[in-house]
Amino acid sequence: MRWTCQQCRARYAGQPGSGRCLGHLDGMRLFEARCGVDGKRFGRLAYESVHRLVLPRSGAYLLQVNGQEVFVDSGAAILTRPGDELRVAHPLGCGDTFTAIELDPEVSDRWPAPAYSFPLDDATDLHHRVLLATCRQDFDPLAVAERLHAILDRLAPQASGSVPRRPSTAAAHRRLVADAREVLADGRYAYGLTEIAAQVNCSPHHLSRLFRAVTGETLTDYRNRMRIRAVLGELQDGADCLRTLAARYGFADQSHLTRVVRKHLGRPPSTVKRMLG
Repeated sequence: MRWTCQQCRARYAGQPGSGRCLGHLDGMRLFEARCGVDGKRFGRLAYESVHRLVLPRSGAYLLQVNGQEVFVDSGAAILTRPGDELRVAHPLGCGDTFTAIELDPEVSDRWPAPAYSFPLDDATDLHHRVLLATCRQDFDPLAVAERLHAILDRLAPQASGSVPRRPSTAAAHRRLVADAREVLADGRYAYGLTEIAAQVNCSPHHLSRLFRAVTGETLTDYRNRMRIRAVLGELQDGADCLRTLAARYGFADQSHLTRVVRKHLGRPPSTVKRMLG
């Protein structure tokens, strides 16, 4: 495969097809690829080396996992684990496209073995494509991580559980959310989900799920609202350089800042600046 990321190029050198690294999160790696393996019969045996979730986007193929045959198209997600024996055949021709996610083992354990294939409904497929768009635009680590965990929740809802209703537990959850808000209030807007979770001593998935349950919005949306208000304060105090403000508050660049401001306020920063002036 051909890779735009040096680490992925070294990891997947020699494999047929083409690929593009979407980004690395702590414990997880995302990439999109087009398969170049051809042949109507099953190819040679390969051994999986990581916990991997595959979200197909187009095309179809046959996959053997530990001798069990699975038909894969854009209606099914595939999960494999280290040591799985894999064979692939393309009776309809190669060229299928997919997103592959190397998972943290703790995330993979949410699915009971030995299930390999999971239905990919319309809503989850849309979440998947929005995840790709998020990666391609700015790769905001927090936004990407939350979208990814939302997809994992949809694929394994029975594993995510519900928020306990006991008063003591609910209070603990509110305290956890307050601690995460305090991390952001301290000016650490560039932190990703894993970094914020580490600050409050919980797992990224647990924090993302509880934040939505307690506040009714994602951690990403909350973070964006708070840093936009910080930017507005700077503009009102006479700040002039949007590029400097973008860097100060953890945006990928000035255009990313402009898109987020327009999404939340319905106006670009230049218009808001004139209004505040």
